[in-house]
Amino acid sequence: MFNLNDLLVFVQVVDHGGFAAAGRALRLPKSTLSKRLSELERKIGVRLIQRTSRSFAVTEIGRDLYRHAAAMLIEAEAAEHVIKGRLAEPSGTVRITASLPIAQFRLAALLPRLAASYPKMRITLDVSDRFVDIVQEGFDIAIRNHFSPLPDNDLVQRRIDDDPTWLVASPDYIREKGVCSRPEEASELDGLMASPSESVWTLRNGDGTVAKITPMPRYVANETISLLEAAKAGLGVTCLPSSFCAQLIASGALVRILPEWTGGGVTTTLLMPHRRGQLPSVRMVADYLIAELSRPRQDA
Repeated sequence: MFNLNDLLVFVQVVDHGGFAAAGRALRLPKSTLSKRLSELERKIGVRLIQRTSRSFAVTEIGRDLYRHAAAMLIEAEAAEHVIKGRLAEPSGTVRITASLPIAQFRLAALLPRLAASYPKMRITLDVSDRFVDIVQEGFDIAIRNHFSPLPDNDLVQRRIDDDPTWLVASPDYIREKGVCSRPEEASELDGLMASPSESVWTLRNGDGTVAKITPMPRYVANETISLLEAAKAGLGVTCLPSSFCAQLIASGALVRILPEWTGGGVTTTLLMPHRRGQLPSVRMVADYLIAELSRPRQDA
């Protein structure tokens, strides 16, 4: 393979008709240019320029190489301009994957505003609760909620938020069952559970006291909206992240039970495949999401 720098020297020497003029254009000693050209000729085994102290002539094979080398340099310069353009202004496609609750409750309002601010950038959002291999599937950013720490792998992990979970139910259900003032009273309530294996809610209050309650399972759904709707319909009590139910509590559609207690918390983490070499568009979107999603919620 040719050394692109040697081809650049060769083209410049031909274009300027000699080493001295080319050296001034490149700001290099003409001895350096002569050495690079000699090295190029040695590698390919042919003479490209016949030069003496009084003459300078490009050989026939030199003219053939010049046409191709000049075209290569033009394409290389065009490629450089493309890269500089991408680096100067966010553009191109940024692929994001997020779980359904995050997409519905957090990203649905944020991403359109971001896309409108950068018309040269295209955002694609893949909403899925399945396991996603973001490297193999070509995603730039993943946002996930999780109760336990994520595996320590090669992905860049940026913790965005820790969201406490609350016990909530509808006003009608509270009127029917009564208001709980202590955790042990909640064991008599109908539970809207996130999985068939979930049977116990572990609660903590501000001074670190731990209480376990065992509601009577009434309804099971592994999706947040379904649990919210079941709670609004008066089926029972569910345990959900505060960011997903705070507005409903503020509006009166739901009531928080045992407001001095929380049921643990959900961590929101942003993941990216690479720490270095990211395009400005990816870095900008990641910084934007981290800033917006970590912003204190007025309704929480």
